[in-house]
Amino acid sequence: MNANKLELAKRLSVIKPSATLEITATAKAMRAKGIDVIGFGAGEPDFDTPENIKQAAVQALNNGFTKYTVASGTDELKQAVAEKLRRENGLAYEPGDIVISCGAKHSLYNIMCALLNEGDEVIIPAPFWVSYPDQVLLVGGVPVPLETDERHGFDLDPEALRAKITPRTKMLILNSPCNPSGAGYPPRTLEAIAKIAVEEDIWVVSDEIYEHIVYDGFKHVSIASFGPEIRSRTILVNGVSKTYSMTGWRIGYAAGPRHVAKAMGMLQGQVTSNPTSFAQSAAVEALRGPQDAVRTMVAEFAKRRDVIVSSLNEIPGFRCFNPVGAFYVFPNCSELFGRSWNGKKLTTSLEVSAFLLEAVKVAVVPGAPFGAEGFLRLSYATSMKNIVEGVKRIRQAVTMLQ
Repeated sequence: MNANKLELAKRLSVIKPSATLEITATAKAMRAKGIDVIGFGAGEPDFDTPENIKQAAVQALNNGFTKYTVASGTDELKQAVAEKLRRENGLAYEPGDIVISCGAKHSLYNIMCALLNEGDEVIIPAPFWVSYPDQVLLVGGVPVPLETDERHGFDLDPEALRAKITPRTKMLILNSPCNPSGAGYPPRTLEAIAKIAVEEDIWVVSDEIYEHIVYDGFKHVSIASFGPEIRSRTILVNGVSKTYSMTGWRIGYAAGPRHVAKAMGMLQGQVTSNPTSFAQSAAVEALRGPQDAVRTMVAEFAKRRDVIVSSLNEIPGFRCFNPVGAFYVFPNCSELFGRSWNGKKLTTSLEVSAFLLEAVKVAVVPGAPFGAEGFLRLSYATSMKNIVEGVKRIRQAVTMLQ
């Protein structure tokens, strides 16, 4: 028997487990053993799904809406998405331009499968969400990180982008507001990026999942709004997970050129079929119903952000950028490198995060998997009590270093 026939597929060797999910799972396992761990790893709101949305799902269940739908989503939800894009983003899409998927992550992977060929390069501004590069790798593409600087608000330098483009460049991935930095691109940056994308004839994938979780008057603008030429090269990705605290409902969507949407729908029909029927009904209510719960949630996130940013900046060795969106802080911890604990020198963000977990039972995510060594990601989608206690423990940990 040829043992090679029983090996796992080679494509799995190019990807790694999600760092954020690993940290969250580790913290949960420690708590299950009775260990008092404060976790800053989770990328999901700690609020319940609004009651009107839950009731819409209950009504759908009671009405027997529990069967297959069209693979690419119900017409009602596609229409609700089109209404939302027109109302909030000034973008005119028809239901045929929209695909409903099992979460925004699923939408993103559908895009990679539909557009990328072996060897195609994808420019990804760093820091980036951990799944972007691995999804590109899974379909044979080549992720090309583009560094940004915290001193400039993690803004993207258009000329640096232009310098990264080669004949093999096929796609640019944008995420604003950004996971993990919480940075957002201003209109002038987006307009410059749009101009380059049109000139170089490359696709832009715009992940706008955090568009409503913004602070200090920052207003999300979609790059697709800068004219028909960039819109014809853009695929928007969004969903209900973050805005409506519906992470477990698994409803995301993509909007773009009709032929791309059709290809994604065909692909989805062979891989997952439709997203959950009654969860789609709930998503319709989320998009069309009252938005008061969103405003309440964002106001609370803003309070937490102010506390965690100011508190982290008071800790020697930490420097924390003030985010304009999402619910993460991304402090620079590189000044801790070279210091030691229990005779072991800290030299990487992974070692710093391991030290914090072991020494003071605080779980944070290292920056390296986000393409930014020397940083840590902390989610403030947790209680104010946990934030205050967690940062207090981090301050205590730093005093243990030699």
